[in-house]
Amino acid sequence: MDDKISPEAQVAELELDAVIGFNGHAPAGLKCHPDQEHLIYPLGCTVLIQAINTEEQNFLQGHNNNVSCLAISKLGEYIASGQVTFMGFKADIILWDYKKRELLARLSLHKGKIEALAFSPNDLYLVSLGGPDDGSVVVWSIAKRDAICGSPAAGLSVGNATHVIFSSGTIRVWELDLPNRKIRPTECQTGQMKRIVMSIGMADDDSFFYLGTTTGDILKMNPRTRLLTDAGPAKDKFSLGVSAIRCLKMGGLLVGSGAGLLVFCKSPSYKPIKKIQLQGGITSITLRGEGHQFFVGTEESHIYRVNFTDFKETLIATCHFDAVEDIVFPFGTAELFATCAKKDIRVWHTSSNRELLRITVPNMTCHGIDFMKDGKSIISAWNDGKIRAFAPETGRLMYVINSAHRIGVTAIATTSDCKRVISGGGEGEVRVWQIGCQTQKLEEALKEHKSSVSCIRVKRNNEECVTASTDGTCIIWDLVRLRRNQMILANTLFQCVCYHPEEFQIITSGTDRKIAYWEVFDGSVIRELEGSLSGSINGMDITQEGTHFVTGGNDHLVKVWDYNEGEVTHVGVGHSGNITRIRISPGNQYIVGVSADGAILRWKYPYTS
Repeated sequence: MDDKISPEAQVAELELDAVIGFNGHAPAGLKCHPDQEHLIYPLGCTVLIQAINTEEQNFLQGHNNNVSCLAISKLGEYIASGQVTFMGFKADIILWDYKKRELLARLSLHKGKIEALAFSPNDLYLVSLGGPDDGSVVVWSIAKRDAICGSPAAGLSVGNATHVIFSSGTIRVWELDLPNRKIRPTECQTGQMKRIVMSIGMADDDSFFYLGTTTGDILKMNPRTRLLTDAGPAKDKFSLGVSAIRCLKMGGLLVGSGAGLLVFCKSPSYKPIKKIQLQGGITSITLRGEGHQFFVGTEESHIYRVNFTDFKETLIATCHFDAVEDIVFPFGTAELFATCAKKDIRVWHTSSNRELLRITVPNMTCHGIDFMKDGKSIISAWNDGKIRAFAPETGRLMYVINSAHRIGVTAIATTSDCKRVISGGGEGEVRVWQIGCQTQKLEEALKEHKSSVSCIRVKRNNEECVTASTDGTCIIWDLVRLRRNQMILANTLFQCVCYHPEEFQIITSGTDRKIAYWEVFDGSVIRELEGSLSGSINGMDITQEGTHFVTGGNDHLVKVWDYNEGEVTHVGVGHSGNITRIRISPGNQYIVGVSADGAILRWKYPYTS
């Protein structure tokens, strides 16, 4: 990361306040720490340590690409995390000290991806398995922080501490021969059954291990004889495969399916004794202590807490599982904010990171949102060409403007008198809508842009607005006479635009990575800054005083700029996807950035207003 931050030594780091996000796709990515007080899970290139009973979060940052797997040592002293990287490059495993929350060692041998990690029960060794391009198993000594031995696995995933490894046709048990620094595999016999294994669970006393398959059944294997003990269920197999298995001390299994069914069952029949349906395919089941309570993570980025006795789920954390396209605060308050991603609009409580409301329009994509100034409606732009307005307390649909644009609505803004909505479309039209009590009327269609409108900002007195477009123009419109006032041309796809609070200048940015200041009056360029070293700048917001502004983009960095000096004062490192939009909260308490990996990051605003 160091090469990306500009050479000025006086750039300070932004303080990360909170993260809303969980990558539910990492198999067994959600872990409960042996102290029973913390959940540990991946989000992008960060590992999050979340206190179960309080809002406290810690972040382990050191990976330069997405975290693909996690393991915690038996006593909980160490955490190991593996990452993906580009083909042919080394993928790192990082060993962390849990108590100090710091990096102990970087273990690099595998290429491409770390598929799975497991600590030995005596906490002396770590076993790792490379991804499909690598395919080797390595045993590391934790004390020496070095590889003891390694050997090709012909496998795709590592099992538990007896060094069980499985792959699409072969299931292997590995034995560690320390004096000779070797690991020796033996194949397991499953007879006529051919299965592709998705998940694995080891009994506490190591007497058996269980394999979950894509077919939706469970194989019980004996690691000593290497033979299949039993398999089931014979009928009613688990839909979309058995994606997670956890053995309980008191006997029996917790099983999660790709269709989101969570079941308690026992060998040999594997018939459901208790079951509940959750949202999203289950990828993790992790026990708190002996399993009187456990946590479940799903592909839709939900984390549930389940008490074993009554087998009822409580949703404890949610977040977007698609790229977040927009973030907006209501007028004058930082208590709430709204985000949109794919089919969802969600309203969040800022300080507690809790989701207050979810509005879903199935099979559609929401490109932009804005609050009316009176706070009575959320106006949203959708790819089916409709503008939809929802009540922010209940999520009730208030009205729809049908066929507002031909190629989807791509940007939206409201006027502060709550009488107009200005929308931009994929075809480049800017449309002004009159919003009455019961009616929504098209006032004017302004046809100047040749390509999609990416951002709209309205002047405070509602007499003028500016629209940025990917055709390389920004147009300043007169909203009284409904015509063009001024046009700004640059060799870039404009992604974002802001009025300076005094409203005689605007700042723009886009794919050419330049931040440009323009004169509103005649459209001339005042100055240009180098906004980032790599990748487009997609989001920008300015404080109410106009002294500082923030930007975010494809270099994953949040930058705070001094408006007059044109220099970066603070940088925030934490996003692991492209930052799509960014906002400063009213009252300058927080900066909230949203990114393409579904994460929402809240930073402390570095200056006191």
